[in-house]
Amino acid sequence: MTAPHVTPEQVWAALATVPDPEIPVVSVTDMGMVRDVSVDGGHVTVTFTPTFSGCPALHVIRESIGEAVRALGVPEVEVRSTLTPPWTTDWIQEDARERLRQYGIAPPAPAGDSPLITLEADPTRCPRCGSLNVRMTASFGPTLCKRLFVCDSCKEPFEGFKSV
Repeated sequence: MTAPHVTPEQVWAALATVPDPEIPVVSVTDMGMVRDVSVDGGHVTVTFTPTFSGCPALHVIRESIGEAVRALGVPEVEVRSTLTPPWTTDWIQEDARERLRQYGIAPPAPAGDSPLITLEADPTRCPRCGSLNVRMTASFGPTLCKRLFVCDSCKEPFEGFKSV
């Protein structure tokens, strides 16, 4: 049995269909998690960086990436994770930021060039009504990468990404 010839572009296109397991409106490529794709005959290696080193969905991401590449007919798929360089919210694609907002999650402000986490975050805008009249209700949301807020204008609770 001969392995089909796949190109890196085909692999990237397949990975663009792999949803983030916690936010189904964005893919792992939208979030900037996929760092590299290499194709060597019937062997494909995909390297990704999780959003947080302790991400509870790490195994789901790894399995989903492998399944998407195998669906192209690739017999040998290696999925590697790397923490260097660490993931940053600056890697989230611009159109994905808008989909996050429409989904009800405040997208992160740019993290910038500083290697440090900013303690004083930029103002968070309500993803539902656009108001800056919001208050944080919890530093940690359902995942470590988000905070919980409530909008004092429209009274709706929402999650907001931390800028890292």
